Amino acid sequence: MKRTHAIAAFSAALVVAGVTGCSGAGGGETGTDGPVTISIMETKQTNIDAINKVIPGFEAEMAKQGKDIKVDLIADQLTDEQFKTKMTQQLVAGQAPDVLDIGENMAIAWSAAGYLTPLDEYLEKWDGWSHYYPAVKEAITRQDGHVYNLPSGAGVQNFFFRKDVLDEVGVETSQPQTWDELIDRLVKVKDATGDTPIVIPAGTAWGGGTWNEGFQPLLGGTDTEYYDRDSGTWDLQSPGWLAVFELYDELISKGLMPVEDLQNPNPWEPTKYVKFPAGDIQVAAQGTWGWRFDWGPEGATPIEGLDEKVSTWQYPALRSGDQPYGWSSTGGGYAIPEQSEKKEAAMEFIKYLSSGTPLAEQLTASGAASARDDLDDVAPYSEEPHLLQAGKDLADSVYVVTGDGADQIAQAVSTATEKILSGEANGRQAYESFVKDATDLLGPSLVKQ
Repeated sequence: MKRTHAIAAFSAALVVAGVTGCSGAGGGETGTDGPVTISIMETKQTNIDAINKVIPGFEAEMAKQGKDIKVDLIADQLTDEQFKTKMTQQLVAGQAPDVLDIGENMAIAWSAAGYLTPLDEYLEKWDGWSHYYPAVKEAITRQDGHVYNLPSGAGVQNFFFRKDVLDEVGVETSQPQTWDELIDRLVKVKDATGDTPIVIPAGTAWGGGTWNEGFQPLLGGTDTEYYDRDSGTWDLQSPGWLAVFELYDELISKGLMPVEDLQNPNPWEPTKYVKFPAGDIQVAAQGTWGWRFDWGPEGATPIEGLDEKVSTWQYPALRSGDQPYGWSSTGGGYAIPEQSEKKEAAMEFIKYLSSGTPLAEQLTASGAASARDDLDDVAPYSEEPHLLQAGKDLADSVYVVTGDGADQIAQAVSTATEKILSGEANGRQAYESFVKDATDLLGPSLVKQ
Protein backbone atom coordinates (compact mmCIF):
# COMPACT_ATOMS: atom_id res chain seq x y z
CA MET A 1 0.00 0.00 0.00
CA LYS A 2 1.32 3.46 -0.78
CA ARG A 3 2.93 5.13 2.18
CA THR A 4 2.79 8.71 0.92
CA HIS A 5 0.15 9.95 -1.41
CA ALA A 6 -2.22 12.84 -1.85
CA ILE A 7 -5.92 12.16 -1.56
CA ALA A 8 -8.00 12.56 -4.66
CA ALA A 9 -10.51 15.37 -4.83
CA PHE A 10 -13.48 14.85 -2.58
CA SER A 11 -16.79 16.46 -1.75
CA ALA A 12 -16.48 20.06 -0.63
CA ALA A 13 -18.88 19.29 2.17
CA LEU A 14 -16.18 17.17 3.79
CA VAL A 15 -13.28 19.56 3.42
CA VAL A 16 -12.13 21.47 6.46
CA ALA A 17 -9.04 23.60 6.07
CA GLY A 18 -6.91 22.51 9.02
CA VAL A 19 -7.90 21.58 12.57
CA THR A 20 -8.10 24.06 15.40
CA GLY A 21 -9.54 23.47 18.82
CA CYS A 22 -11.31 20.27 17.73
CA SER A 23 -11.88 18.97 21.24
CA GLY A 24 -13.77 22.09 22.14
CA ALA A 25 -16.24 22.10 19.26
CA GLY A 26 -19.95 21.80 19.93
CA GLY A 27 -21.37 20.85 23.33
CA GLY A 28 -18.94 20.84 26.22
CA GLU A 29 -20.33 18.06 28.44
CA THR A 30 -18.23 14.94 29.05
CA GLY A 31 -21.31 12.67 29.10
CA THR A 32 -23.60 11.64 26.26
CA ASP A 33 -26.89 13.34 27.14
CA GLY A 34 -25.93 16.12 24.75
CA PRO A 35 -26.15 18.00 22.71
CA VAL A 36 -22.55 16.94 21.98
CA THR A 37 -20.53 17.30 18.80
CA ILE A 38 -17.45 15.12 18.50
CA SER A 39 -14.81 15.28 15.78
CA ILE A 40 -12.83 12.68 13.87
CA MET A 41 -10.08 13.32 11.34
CA GLU A 42 -9.37 11.15 8.29
CA THR A 43 -6.64 11.64 5.70
CA LYS A 44 -7.26 8.85 3.15
CA GLN A 45 -10.13 8.86 0.70
CA THR A 46 -11.28 5.31 1.46
CA ASN A 47 -11.52 6.16 5.16
CA ILE A 48 -13.22 9.46 4.47
CA ASP A 49 -15.86 7.76 2.34
CA ALA A 50 -16.39 4.93 4.85
CA ILE A 51 -16.75 7.21 7.88
CA ASN A 52 -18.95 9.68 6.04
CA LYS A 53 -21.26 6.82 5.06
CA VAL A 54 -21.84 5.62 8.64
CA ILE A 55 -22.25 8.97 10.40
CA PRO A 56 -26.00 9.32 9.67
CA GLY A 57 -26.67 5.83 11.00
CA PHE A 58 -24.71 6.54 14.17
CA GLU A 59 -26.50 9.81 14.82
CA ALA A 60 -29.87 8.11 14.25
CA GLU A 61 -28.95 5.26 16.59
CA MET A 62 -27.91 7.70 19.30
CA ALA A 63 -31.18 9.59 18.88
CA LYS A 64 -33.08 6.33 19.45
CA GLN A 65 -31.18 5.96 22.71
CA GLY A 66 -32.06 9.51 23.73
CA LYS A 67 -28.54 10.81 23.09
CA ASP A 68 -27.95 13.92 21.00
CA ILE A 69 -24.48 13.23 19.54
CA LYS A 70 -23.32 14.70 16.25
CA VAL A 71 -20.11 13.90 14.38
CA ASP A 72 -17.90 16.40 12.58
CA LEU A 73 -15.75 14.60 9.98
CA ILE A 74 -12.55 16.51 9.25
CA ALA A 75 -10.87 15.59 5.96
CA ASP A 76 -7.33 16.77 5.24
CA GLN A 77 -4.87 15.96 2.48
CA LEU A 78 -1.86 14.65 4.42
CA THR A 79 0.75 11.97 4.03
CA ASP A 80 1.29 9.68 6.99
CA GLU A 81 4.31 11.69 8.14
CA GLN A 82 2.49 15.00 7.74
CA PHE A 83 -0.44 13.66 9.75
CA LYS A 84 1.88 12.43 12.48
CA THR A 85 3.63 15.81 12.73
CA LYS A 86 0.41 17.82 12.70
CA MET A 87 -1.39 15.61 15.17
CA THR A 88 1.56 15.55 17.58
CA GLN A 89 1.44 19.34 17.66
CA GLN A 90 -2.30 19.31 18.31
CA LEU A 91 -2.04 16.67 21.03
CA VAL A 92 0.57 18.77 22.81
CA ALA A 93 -1.70 21.82 22.49
CA GLY A 94 -4.83 19.94 23.57
CA GLN A 95 -6.49 20.66 20.23
CA ALA A 96 -6.71 17.18 18.67
CA PRO A 97 -9.96 15.67 17.37
CA ASP A 98 -12.03 13.66 19.86
CA VAL A 99 -11.50 10.43 17.90
CA LEU A 100 -8.15 9.59 16.31
CA ASP A 101 -7.67 7.01 13.55
CA ILE A 102 -3.97 6.25 13.88
CA GLY A 103 -1.24 3.79 12.93
CA GLU A 104 0.37 1.42 15.38
CA ASN A 105 3.63 3.32 15.86
CA MET A 106 1.65 6.46 16.62
CA ALA A 107 -0.45 4.55 19.15
CA ILE A 108 2.70 3.23 20.84
CA ALA A 109 4.47 6.58 20.97
CA TRP A 110 1.46 8.70 21.95
CA SER A 111 0.26 6.33 24.66
CA ALA A 112 3.75 6.29 26.17
CA ALA A 113 3.79 10.09 26.11
CA GLY A 114 0.45 10.29 27.94
CA TYR A 115 -1.46 11.81 25.02
CA LEU A 116 -4.09 9.02 24.79
CA THR A 117 -6.73 7.98 27.30
CA PRO A 118 -6.89 4.35 28.49
CA LEU A 119 -9.92 2.58 27.05
CA ASP A 120 -10.02 -0.35 29.51
CA GLU A 121 -12.92 0.96 31.59
CA TYR A 122 -15.07 1.51 28.51
CA LEU A 123 -14.15 -1.81 26.91
CA GLU A 124 -14.92 -3.85 30.02
CA LYS A 125 -18.50 -2.52 29.97
CA TRP A 126 -18.96 -3.24 26.24
CA ASP A 127 -20.21 -6.66 25.15
CA GLY A 128 -18.36 -6.30 21.85
CA TRP A 129 -15.00 -6.53 23.61
CA SER A 130 -15.53 -10.24 24.34
CA HIS A 131 -15.53 -10.96 20.59
CA TYR A 132 -12.00 -9.68 19.91
CA TYR A 133 -9.43 -12.39 19.29
CA PRO A 134 -7.16 -13.00 22.31
CA ALA A 135 -4.06 -12.44 20.15
CA VAL A 136 -5.42 -9.03 19.12
CA LYS A 137 -6.11 -8.07 22.73
CA GLU A 138 -2.57 -9.02 23.66
CA ALA A 139 -1.13 -7.11 20.73
CA ILE A 140 -2.81 -3.83 21.66
CA THR A 141 -2.12 -4.05 25.41
CA ARG A 142 0.75 -1.70 26.16
CA GLN A 143 3.60 -2.13 28.61
CA ASP A 144 1.62 -0.49 31.42
CA GLY A 145 -1.18 -3.05 30.99
CA HIS A 146 -3.65 -0.63 29.42
CA VAL A 147 -5.38 -0.55 26.03
CA TYR A 148 -5.26 2.82 24.29
CA ASN A 149 -6.46 2.02 20.77
CA LEU A 150 -9.13 -0.25 19.32
CA PRO A 151 -8.13 -1.78 15.97
CA SER A 152 -10.54 -1.12 13.13
CA GLY A 153 -9.12 -4.21 11.44
CA ALA A 154 -6.28 -6.67 11.33
CA GLY A 155 -4.39 -8.61 8.74
CA VAL A 156 -1.71 -11.14 8.02
CA GLN A 157 1.49 -10.32 6.17
CA ASN A 158 3.18 -13.01 4.12
CA PHE A 159 4.47 -13.52 0.58
CA PHE A 160 2.23 -13.01 -2.43
CA PHE A 161 3.61 -14.83 -5.47
CA ARG A 162 2.90 -15.06 -9.18
CA LYS A 163 1.79 -18.66 -9.46
CA ASP A 164 1.26 -18.28 -13.20
CA VAL A 165 4.86 -17.23 -13.84
CA LEU A 166 6.38 -19.89 -11.58
CA ASP A 167 4.27 -22.55 -13.28
CA GLU A 168 5.41 -21.29 -16.68
CA VAL A 169 9.12 -21.58 -15.82
CA GLY A 170 8.68 -24.88 -14.00
CA VAL A 171 9.39 -23.71 -10.44
CA GLU A 172 7.67 -25.39 -7.48
CA THR A 173 4.79 -23.39 -5.96
CA SER A 174 4.06 -25.35 -2.77
CA GLN A 175 4.79 -23.73 0.60
CA PRO A 176 8.59 -23.41 1.01
CA GLN A 177 9.55 -24.75 4.43
CA THR A 178 12.89 -22.93 4.78
CA TRP A 179 14.57 -19.87 3.37
CA ASP A 180 17.20 -22.08 1.75
CA GLU A 181 14.39 -23.76 -0.18
CA LEU A 182 12.84 -20.43 -1.20
CA ILE A 183 16.18 -18.92 -2.25
CA ASP A 184 16.86 -21.99 -4.42
CA ARG A 185 13.53 -21.36 -6.17
CA LEU A 186 14.28 -17.66 -6.58
CA VAL A 187 17.62 -18.42 -8.21
CA LYS A 188 15.84 -20.71 -10.69
CA VAL A 189 13.34 -17.96 -11.48
CA LYS A 190 16.15 -15.45 -11.98
CA ASP A 191 18.03 -17.84 -14.28
CA ALA A 192 14.88 -18.49 -16.33
CA THR A 193 13.63 -14.89 -16.62
CA GLY A 194 16.58 -12.59 -15.91
CA ASP A 195 14.42 -10.81 -13.34
CA THR A 196 15.11 -9.85 -9.74
CA PRO A 197 12.33 -12.08 -8.41
CA ILE A 198 11.57 -10.91 -4.86
CA VAL A 199 10.83 -7.59 -3.19
CA ILE A 200 10.94 -7.01 0.56
CA PRO A 201 10.85 -3.42 1.83
CA ALA A 202 14.39 -2.21 2.54
CA GLY A 203 16.38 1.01 2.73
CA THR A 204 15.54 4.57 3.68
CA ALA A 205 13.25 5.43 0.77
CA TRP A 206 10.58 3.00 1.97
CA GLY A 207 10.40 4.84 5.31
CA GLY A 208 8.68 3.07 8.20
CA GLY A 209 7.57 0.26 5.88
CA THR A 210 11.12 -1.11 5.86
CA TRP A 211 10.59 -2.04 9.51
CA ASN A 212 6.82 -2.65 9.66
CA GLU A 213 6.38 -4.54 6.38
CA GLY A 214 9.87 -5.82 5.70
CA PHE A 215 12.28 -6.45 8.55
CA GLN A 216 9.99 -6.93 11.56
CA PRO A 217 7.87 -9.74 10.06
CA LEU A 218 11.08 -11.64 9.24
CA LEU A 219 12.49 -10.97 12.69
CA GLY A 220 9.33 -11.91 14.56
CA GLY A 221 9.22 -15.37 13.07
CA THR A 222 12.81 -16.05 14.06
CA ASP A 223 13.15 -14.24 17.37
CA THR A 224 10.31 -13.23 19.70
CA GLU A 225 12.60 -11.96 22.46
CA TYR A 226 13.93 -8.80 20.84
CA TYR A 227 11.62 -6.61 22.93
CA ASP A 228 11.28 -7.11 26.68
CA ARG A 229 7.79 -6.01 27.74
CA ASP A 230 8.56 -6.32 31.44
CA SER A 231 11.36 -3.77 31.32
CA GLY A 232 10.19 -1.88 28.23
CA THR A 233 13.60 -2.27 26.58
CA TRP A 234 14.97 -3.50 23.25
CA ASP A 235 17.45 -6.39 23.27
CA LEU A 236 19.80 -5.39 20.47
CA GLN A 237 21.99 -8.45 21.12
CA SER A 238 19.16 -10.89 20.49
CA PRO A 239 20.33 -13.25 17.68
CA GLY A 240 17.42 -12.65 15.32
CA TRP A 241 18.69 -9.22 14.29
CA LEU A 242 21.88 -10.57 12.74
CA ALA A 243 20.03 -13.45 11.08
CA VAL A 244 17.69 -11.06 9.26
CA PHE A 245 20.44 -8.63 8.23
CA GLU A 246 22.36 -11.58 6.81
CA LEU A 247 19.24 -12.72 4.94
CA TYR A 248 18.93 -9.28 3.32
CA ASP A 249 22.62 -9.46 2.42
CA GLU A 250 22.23 -12.89 0.80
CA LEU A 251 19.20 -11.85 -1.24
CA ILE A 252 20.92 -8.69 -2.46
CA SER A 253 24.35 -10.22 -3.10
CA LYS A 254 22.75 -12.98 -5.22
CA GLY A 255 20.92 -10.40 -7.32
CA LEU A 256 17.47 -11.50 -6.16
CA MET A 257 16.27 -8.09 -4.90
CA PRO A 258 15.63 -5.04 -7.16
CA VAL A 259 18.25 -2.74 -5.60
CA GLU A 260 17.80 0.17 -8.01
CA ASP A 261 14.04 0.14 -7.54
CA LEU A 262 14.40 0.02 -3.75
CA GLN A 263 16.50 3.18 -3.93
CA ASN A 264 13.79 4.92 -5.94
CA PRO A 265 12.13 7.82 -4.04
CA ASN A 266 8.86 5.83 -4.06
CA PRO A 267 10.14 2.23 -4.16
CA TRP A 268 6.70 0.62 -3.93
CA GLU A 269 5.77 2.07 -7.33
CA PRO A 270 8.26 0.29 -9.65
CA THR A 271 8.11 -2.90 -7.57
CA LYS A 272 4.54 -3.47 -6.41
CA TYR A 273 2.73 -1.28 -8.90
CA VAL A 274 4.68 -2.06 -12.09
CA LYS A 275 6.84 -5.17 -11.97
CA PHE A 276 4.72 -7.48 -9.81
CA PRO A 277 1.55 -6.81 -11.86
CA ALA A 278 3.61 -7.36 -15.02
CA GLY A 279 5.02 -10.62 -13.64
CA ASP A 280 8.58 -9.24 -13.68
CA ILE A 281 8.83 -9.53 -9.88
CA GLN A 282 7.38 -12.85 -8.86
CA VAL A 283 7.34 -12.69 -5.04
CA ALA A 284 6.37 -9.71 -2.86
CA ALA A 285 6.18 -9.26 0.91
CA GLN A 286 2.66 -7.97 1.38
CA GLY A 287 -0.29 -7.75 3.72
CA THR A 288 -3.95 -8.64 3.40
CA TRP A 289 -4.69 -5.22 1.92
CA GLY A 290 -2.85 -6.22 -1.28
CA TRP A 291 -5.88 -8.14 -2.52
CA ARG A 292 -7.82 -4.87 -2.69
CA PHE A 293 -5.60 -1.78 -2.59
CA ASP A 294 -2.72 -2.97 -4.73
CA TRP A 295 -3.95 -5.55 -7.24
CA GLY A 296 -7.72 -5.82 -6.90
CA PRO A 297 -10.16 -4.47 -9.54
CA GLU A 298 -10.12 -1.02 -7.91
CA GLY A 299 -6.53 -1.17 -6.67
CA ALA A 300 -3.47 0.83 -7.66
CA THR A 301 -2.59 -1.59 -10.48
CA PRO A 302 -5.27 -4.23 -11.04
CA ILE A 303 -4.15 -7.70 -12.07
CA GLU A 304 -6.71 -9.27 -14.38
CA GLY A 305 -7.49 -12.79 -13.21
CA LEU A 306 -5.92 -12.02 -9.83
CA ASP A 307 -7.20 -15.14 -8.06
CA GLU A 308 -5.87 -17.43 -10.79
CA LYS A 309 -2.48 -15.72 -11.14
CA VAL A 310 -1.60 -14.83 -7.54
CA SER A 311 -1.42 -16.93 -4.40
CA THR A 312 0.31 -16.64 -1.02
CA TRP A 313 2.96 -18.38 1.04
CA GLN A 314 3.65 -18.03 4.70
CA TYR A 315 7.11 -16.79 5.62
CA PRO A 316 9.47 -19.79 5.55
CA ALA A 317 11.68 -20.76 8.48
CA LEU A 318 14.93 -18.79 8.70
CA ARG A 319 16.81 -20.83 11.30
CA SER A 320 16.85 -24.51 12.18
CA GLY A 321 13.80 -25.38 14.25
CA ASP A 322 11.70 -22.47 12.99
CA GLN A 323 8.36 -23.15 11.27
CA PRO A 324 6.60 -21.29 8.43
CA TYR A 325 4.31 -18.58 9.78
CA GLY A 326 2.17 -15.55 8.99
CA TRP A 327 2.85 -12.20 10.64
CA SER A 328 -0.07 -10.48 12.34
CA SER A 329 -0.68 -6.84 11.55
CA THR A 330 -3.19 -5.20 13.88
CA GLY A 331 -2.51 -1.65 12.84
CA GLY A 332 -3.41 1.21 15.11
CA GLY A 333 -7.15 1.89 15.08
CA TYR A 334 -9.29 4.31 17.03
CA ALA A 335 -8.09 6.23 20.07
CA ILE A 336 -9.25 9.14 22.23
CA PRO A 337 -6.95 12.01 23.25
CA GLU A 338 -6.48 12.31 27.00
CA GLN A 339 -7.49 15.97 26.88
CA SER A 340 -10.75 15.39 25.02
CA GLU A 341 -13.72 16.70 26.99
CA LYS A 342 -16.09 14.28 25.28
CA LYS A 343 -14.63 10.88 25.96
CA GLU A 344 -17.93 9.07 26.57
CA ALA A 345 -19.48 10.34 23.35
CA ALA A 346 -16.27 9.58 21.46
CA MET A 347 -16.32 6.02 22.78
CA GLU A 348 -19.93 5.59 21.66
CA PHE A 349 -18.81 6.43 18.13
CA ILE A 350 -15.81 4.07 18.33
CA LYS A 351 -18.06 1.22 19.48
CA TYR A 352 -20.46 1.89 16.63
CA LEU A 353 -17.62 1.97 14.09
CA SER A 354 -16.28 -1.30 15.51
CA SER A 355 -19.46 -3.37 15.26
CA GLY A 356 -21.74 -5.06 12.73
CA THR A 357 -22.43 -3.54 9.34
CA PRO A 358 -20.46 -0.29 9.90
CA LEU A 359 -17.35 -2.36 10.68
CA ALA A 360 -18.02 -4.79 7.82
CA GLU A 361 -18.22 -1.91 5.35
CA GLN A 362 -15.00 -0.31 6.63
CA LEU A 363 -13.05 -3.56 6.50
CA THR A 364 -14.27 -4.34 3.00
CA ALA A 365 -13.31 -0.86 1.83
CA SER A 366 -9.85 -1.02 3.40
CA GLY A 367 -9.03 -4.65 2.62
CA ALA A 368 -8.51 -5.59 6.28
CA ALA A 369 -9.53 -8.69 8.19
CA SER A 370 -11.79 -8.53 11.21
CA ALA A 371 -10.12 -8.41 14.62
CA ARG A 372 -13.24 -9.96 16.15
CA ASP A 373 -14.86 -13.37 15.73
CA ASP A 374 -18.47 -12.45 14.94
CA LEU A 375 -18.29 -10.75 11.55
CA ASP A 376 -18.02 -13.66 9.10
CA ASP A 377 -21.76 -13.62 8.39
CA VAL A 378 -22.11 -9.83 8.12
CA ALA A 379 -22.29 -8.36 4.61
CA PRO A 380 -20.38 -7.07 2.77
CA TYR A 381 -17.48 -8.61 4.74
CA SER A 382 -19.04 -12.07 4.37
CA GLU A 383 -18.62 -11.76 0.59
CA GLU A 384 -14.81 -11.34 0.75
CA PRO A 385 -13.14 -14.79 0.76
CA HIS A 386 -9.59 -13.41 1.06
CA LEU A 387 -10.51 -11.42 4.15
CA LEU A 388 -12.35 -14.35 5.68
CA GLN A 389 -9.28 -16.53 5.18
CA ALA A 390 -7.03 -13.85 6.68
CA GLY A 391 -9.29 -13.75 9.73
CA LYS A 392 -8.83 -17.50 10.18
CA ASP A 393 -5.07 -17.16 9.71
CA LEU A 394 -4.88 -14.67 12.57
CA ALA A 395 -5.33 -17.51 15.04
CA ASP A 396 -1.99 -19.08 14.02
CA SER A 397 0.02 -15.99 13.13
CA VAL A 398 2.98 -14.48 14.97
CA TYR A 399 2.99 -11.05 16.56
CA VAL A 400 5.52 -9.53 18.96
CA VAL A 401 4.21 -6.74 21.15
CA THR A 402 6.61 -3.80 21.31
CA GLY A 403 6.54 -0.40 22.97
CA ASP A 404 8.28 2.94 23.15
CA GLY A 405 11.20 3.28 20.77
CA ALA A 406 9.61 1.60 17.72
CA ASP A 407 10.14 4.70 15.58
CA GLN A 408 13.82 4.83 16.52
CA ILE A 409 14.24 1.13 15.74
CA ALA A 410 12.55 1.67 12.37
CA GLN A 411 14.95 4.50 11.56
CA ALA A 412 18.02 2.44 12.48
CA VAL A 413 16.82 -0.58 10.48
CA SER A 414 16.16 1.59 7.41
CA THR A 415 19.63 3.11 7.57
CA ALA A 416 21.35 -0.24 8.07
CA THR A 417 19.51 -1.98 5.24
CA GLU A 418 20.30 1.00 3.00
CA LYS A 419 23.99 0.24 3.58
CA ILE A 420 23.44 -3.29 2.28
CA LEU A 421 21.61 -1.95 -0.77
CA SER A 422 24.44 0.46 -1.57
CA GLY A 423 27.14 -2.17 -1.08
CA GLU A 424 28.60 -0.24 1.82
CA ALA A 425 28.08 -3.09 4.28
CA ASN A 426 27.51 -6.82 4.43
CA GLY A 427 25.00 -8.37 6.80
CA ARG A 428 27.20 -8.40 9.89
CA GLN A 429 28.50 -4.89 9.26
CA ALA A 430 24.93 -3.64 8.78
CA TYR A 431 23.94 -5.28 12.06
CA GLU A 432 26.85 -3.64 13.91
CA SER A 433 25.92 -0.28 12.39
CA PHE A 434 22.30 -0.85 13.42
CA VAL A 435 23.27 -1.58 17.04
CA LYS A 436 25.28 1.65 17.24
CA ASP A 437 22.57 3.80 15.66
CA ALA A 438 19.73 2.20 17.63
CA THR A 439 21.62 2.60 20.90
CA ASP A 440 22.20 6.29 20.22
CA LEU A 441 18.60 6.88 19.10
CA LEU A 442 16.95 4.94 21.91
CA GLY A 443 19.10 6.14 24.77
CA PRO A 444 20.18 3.97 27.71
CA SER A 445 16.73 3.69 29.30
CA LEU A 446 15.29 1.79 26.31
CA VAL A 447 18.20 -0.57 25.61
CA LYS A 448 18.35 -3.86 27.48
CA GLN A 449 21.64 -4.25 29.32
